Amino acid sequence: MRQGRLPNGFGVRIDPAVRSYSGGQVLFGGMPMKMLKLTPSAASMIGDGYLRVSDPKSAVVARRLLDSGVANPRPELSPSMGDVTVIIPVRNNAAGLNRLLSVLRGHNVIVVDDASDDPARIIAEARCRVSVIRHEIARGPAAARNTGLRAATTDFVAFLDADVVPKNGWLELMLSHFSDPSVALVAPRMLRLDPDANLLSRYESGRTAFDLGRRESAIESRGVVTYVPSAAVLLRREALLEEGGFDEIINVAEDIDVCMRLERAGWRLRYEPAAHVNQDSSESVRQWLQRKARAGAASARLGERHPGMVSPVTISPSTAAAGLLLASLTRVGWLAALLTFVGAVVRMRTVFADVDGKTKVAAIYTGQGFAFGFWRLVSAMFRQYWPVTAVAMVVSPRIRKVAVAVAIAEGAVDWFRYRNNGTLDPVRYIALKRADDLAYGSGLWAGVFDSRNAEALRPNVR
Repeated sequence: MRQGRLPNGFGVRIDPAVRSYSGGQVLFGGMPMKMLKLTPSAASMIGDGYLRVSDPKSAVVARRLLDSGVANPRPELSPSMGDVTVIIPVRNNAAGLNRLLSVLRGHNVIVVDDASDDPARIIAEARCRVSVIRHEIARGPAAARNTGLRAATTDFVAFLDADVVPKNGWLELMLSHFSDPSVALVAPRMLRLDPDANLLSRYESGRTAFDLGRRESAIESRGVVTYVPSAAVLLRREALLEEGGFDEIINVAEDIDVCMRLERAGWRLRYEPAAHVNQDSSESVRQWLQRKARAGAASARLGERHPGMVSPVTISPSTAAAGLLLASLTRVGWLAALLTFVGAVVRMRTVFADVDGKTKVAAIYTGQGFAFGFWRLVSAMFRQYWPVTAVAMVVSPRIRKVAVAVAIAEGAVDWFRYRNNGTLDPVRYIALKRADDLAYGSGLWAGVFDSRNAEALRPNVR
């Protein structure tokens, strides 16, 4: 990790889901769960769950809190808006381009026209400083972004696709994160422009690969937010140039590739859901399924390119063992799974050796860890590993009954989680979710066979 010092005035807030023990010296939480032990002097710096950097020592503590995932940044300073260039790659979407420009007031904008059939024209109502660069031959969105990147001269670049519409304050909220000199990328929450436009919009208004939820987070290959789409993202220009920009060879998932390269280079990446950008969509069901399959195939290529950073599930050895034992559907297997859980609780008690009620606390957190791991396994069964599940269902009628019930239950729980986002009724939601998973998994397995590399199917057991 890059170790740029956090500036004085920079604040960090302990995540609401984190629990503290031993007078604040033991912090446990985050997703995935982590534990951080602090010295008494370090714990005393955190008043009411908030730490403001005022000297080198508090800067070190704040950095540890951020990197462990138990705290979120609360920067008080921000670079200037004039230090940002907005880059818009576009091809044959003049209406979307001009709609976007109409809300980018006062910004420096570079439009890269990737050989549109009708060269991009800027409407008179645009209230920003716009320059247009045209590719005479279509080279793809990654190349268009790189053209804009090389033409920009500011410290930061914001990439916006022509089919998005940012909400007021989107840039200011993200830009403040760059007061941390080790941050290279910040992304907003992506929402549907018209969530009631059609069946797919209603489904994806609740659960989409672009909407990463309400919870702020670091972006990490082994975390909850593993990547962000390049349809709307803010980057430190120097960091992106150091990594060679977007890879113009891959046509899909070049944004995921950038996130992984920046992470491997030691930069920090943040997801800021308070910043909203709406995205338009007019896909047919066939186009939607094809996009999901392409995303799966791209994961296979990324697994080959970034070993250890693309995995269907990250899980502890004890949780993996318990899951396999439960999957045996036998009393002996279930008893062994229970014993595995008890053994994990005993080991966890040593972590909370100095905490009152350590057995109860250890059981609670072990249970939460097992539940989270089981949920990830179940989700992977019907997404990345659905061909394996399908074979097991054919071989065993008992597994078939259980798998059908679990597939419905998992979809119903997912619907319940996102029901307040204006989603469909549970029947159609579950049907679309299963279609989503089948398309993605099909693309993933096709990509694995094509590349002859199964890295993207390998679970990360640690």
